[in-house]
Amino acid sequence: MPRLVPAVMRAADVLELFLGERSSLSAPDIAARLGLPRSTAHELLNTLVSRGYLAKQPGKDGVYKLGPRLLELGARYQQDLDLAVEGEAVTRRVAAECDETVHVAVLDGAEVVYVCKIDSTYSVRMISAVGRRLPAHCTAVGKVLLAGLPGERLDQLLREQELVALTPRSITSAAALRAQLGEVRRTGVAYEMCESNPDVGCVAAPVTDYSGEWVAAMSISVPTIRHGEAAWRRWEELVRDGATELSRRLGSAVR
Repeated sequence: MPRLVPAVMRAADVLELFLGERSSLSAPDIAARLGLPRSTAHELLNTLVSRGYLAKQPGKDGVYKLGPRLLELGARYQQDLDLAVEGEAVTRRVAAECDETVHVAVLDGAEVVYVCKIDSTYSVRMISAVGRRLPAHCTAVGKVLLAGLPGERLDQLLREQELVALTPRSITSAAALRAQLGEVRRTGVAYEMCESNPDVGCVAAPVTDYSGEWVAAMSISVPTIRHGEAAWRRWEELVRDGATELSRRLGSAVR
């Protein structure tokens, strides 16, 4: 194991204290929480303040809050994130666990666009491709992303967009779609049963970014010949876990 630098570890410990519920902490509180001598705590705090990682709370002597340098670093981290790259790593893991087709998709207007896909190894599997578009209301990933829209944006989309049918089971009623989207918001998971493909069902969960916004969705797609109640419970668990992992990779604080 590589050698860790104790002073850097202590500085990181100080910063991570602010991940808790309190947005500001006093020097004695920080020293007590980390079991540090007060002189050591003050040296660490003064150094972090000098570099902009912490700032002194105005009007409160010896009280500290996070500094602006952390915002700069966080913004840079966000710029360097690549949904397709991060998504492929996670979809590959999820697909290995369930051996079904796994997608990550984003919303573009009233359509979803697939940005990642890992195939099942079964001979009977869903046929799709990265870059393919489908009407959002006919897919599980689309229902997740529609459910994550602000109310006004969803209202506008439903006013302007015809809900076309891809199969006899596709939703074509705005009222029925709204009811399903409400359930998706409540449960955090969406289902689509043969609504975009008569032989395939899907389950999807939201992928969030650092702000908590539902920026993408992950799904597991399964031919009807392999559907079963116990299997669906397992797929839902896997897609939730996968979406959570991808969210964390994108900077979300989701647990």
